[in-house]
Amino acid sequence: MFDLPDNEILPLSKEHIFWTWSAQSKVNPIPVKRAQGVYFWDVDGKKYLDFNSMTMCVNIGHGDERIIRAMQEQAAELPYAAPGMTTKIRALAGREVASVTPGGKLSKVLFTLGGADANENAIKLARGYTGRHKILSRYRSYHGATAGAMAATGDPRRNAWEPNLMTGVVHFLDPYRYRSTFHRMNPNISEEEFARDYVNHLEEIILYEGPESIAAVLLESVTGTNGIIVPPDGYMQGVRKLCDKYGIVMICDEVMSGFGRTGKWFAVEHWGVVPDMITMAKGLTSAYAPLGAVAMKPEIAAAFDDQPFESGLTYTSHPISLAAAVANIQAMREDKVVEQAAGMGAVLRRMLTDLGEAHLSVGEVRSIGLFGVIELVKDRKTKEPMAPWNGSSPEMTALRKYCLDNGLFLYTHWHTVLIIPPLIINEAELKEGFNILNEALKIADKSA
Repeated sequence: MFDLPDNEILPLSKEHIFWTWSAQSKVNPIPVKRAQGVYFWDVDGKKYLDFNSMTMCVNIGHGDERIIRAMQEQAAELPYAAPGMTTKIRALAGREVASVTPGGKLSKVLFTLGGADANENAIKLARGYTGRHKILSRYRSYHGATAGAMAATGDPRRNAWEPNLMTGVVHFLDPYRYRSTFHRMNPNISEEEFARDYVNHLEEIILYEGPESIAAVLLESVTGTNGIIVPPDGYMQGVRKLCDKYGIVMICDEVMSGFGRTGKWFAVEHWGVVPDMITMAKGLTSAYAPLGAVAMKPEIAAAFDDQPFESGLTYTSHPISLAAAVANIQAMREDKVVEQAAGMGAVLRRMLTDLGEAHLSVGEVRSIGLFGVIELVKDRKTKEPMAPWNGSSPEMTALRKYCLDNGLFLYTHWHTVLIIPPLIINEAELKEGFNILNEALKIADKSA
């Protein structure tokens, strides 16, 4: 249908495409031709093991025919309907998404185009519901690249666009035990006390800012690209209690951690917490089509029964994307993908632990389900990172290059290596990737 020789894909792309998150003169993309399962191939036939689910999103793996067929059939039947209309696939998608939320209690669903606008709309909903303005989010969070989502983002990606972002955001600290600001002199504090200290920190911020001004606490259930920081038991429960105490909406950003990534449909379920809203994207369709969503408790939706929700999207509830979502959820249930991720999570944890014990450059490993990270340091005692905050280093560059050269595609972020493979990965495929990583870490060991 679209005829272009393989050897022209890269030069033509460089000529016409403007690349995100990149200095344009330094872009060198992989020209991908096809993908299947946990692998993809470039135009030269080189095979890569996908240890990052492309962009932490292809949860069910590449090339699933059930999802592809569902999209094809929907395109043939009805490729688009206006936002004010409804369709069979819209009704089904709303039901399916609501059914996988914790206890099915977030029963109203607003469909968006992706994660950033899901978070933007969740913020609007919280402000409209409470009549308050401020949003509290964490410093190591990433919530998206649109103006509101970027304002809520705590990490340095926000800095380049200030002050031209949404107002009213206040940031607080993540419960990051390995580098805890509060516990450098007391690293052996119990998990219960550690969680309580960070809940107390949040309550102090709430009191300083004035609870009556705060619409929502927006947080990644498990901090994603900025470290796979898994909250201690008691923390999420404590945040829920604070939100209840002060009438604040609790929004869990599960764009990355949702849809089986942690061994549950949503990561927040590990702590028995039901937030007021969950935002999602990525694994919602396993990236077969762009789609995001905000699932909310019915009382939040009811606040707009008589007053309009002054927001909208041309492509909300796009039928082809919804078909991908419904087929994806059904396929995940059929194949028990969430249970598979939970089981393989134990395997990943063991492999990460073994890797950490074998390499001096590994300061800490963390994981939950198939959501893992290797934190690299130059000195285990001082915890000096292998690359500076918001920067890279020759070691990290060389490590990633070694992996790519040897057919392992993964994401490095500052001084960390993220392990976020498709949830269908098996033990042999994980081992294949870890064998390459084992050799790559020898590069970092030279500086440790």
